Amino acid sequence: MRAKSRLSTDSRSTSGSSLPAFPGGPFRFVALDVETANHDRGSICQIGVACVLPDNAIRTWMTYVDPRTTHWVFSGLHGITNATVTRAPTFAEALPVLRQALDGHTVYQHSGFDRSAIRAACATVGCEEPVWDWQNSVSVARRAWPELKGNGGHGLASLKAHLGLSFEHHDAGEDARAAAEVVLRAEGLRTSAR
Repeated sequence: MRAKSRLSTDSRSTSGSSLPAFPGGPFRFVALDVETANHDRGSICQIGVACVLPDNAIRTWMTYVDPRTTHWVFSGLHGITNATVTRAPTFAEALPVLRQALDGHTVYQHSGFDRSAIRAACATVGCEEPVWDWQNSVSVARRAWPELKGNGGHGLASLKAHLGLSFEHHDAGEDARAAAEVVLRAEGLRTSAR
């Protein structure tokens, strides 16, 4: 299992039920990624948000989340266990921070999984799903790099190799940052083609 000790520009919640401070804006857009404990999409155990500033710098926010489950299937994939989230906030505690930070922004996800996980977690805790301007960085990548179709695809692992991205896959903060970088690289292609 990998250790989660890097801080760099990330704000990480690792103990207590307090959430890290969200980066200050304004933001052009954000990218969001979640990791889950098991096949229940509502079992979110980590949330990462990459915030793209007007100068295209990226600030990453991440928190572990206690999904209140003893059924852990994906620990071997992302390294998060019940022990990791023992004193982490619940989804119900994290959601107000996300609502305040993301309302009014375009929110990229890399596939439809993250939005469906947020929806499922909201249903689990009995609250309304946030109304965000969801966009899909996979769709952006398909338009920007059509040559990847059938040649590894447009998943983050394939794009990592194709674009030379550097990130630790299956870490919500890192995957959110990678999705934001995909969008920025695609925007650069459009700009250079003009």
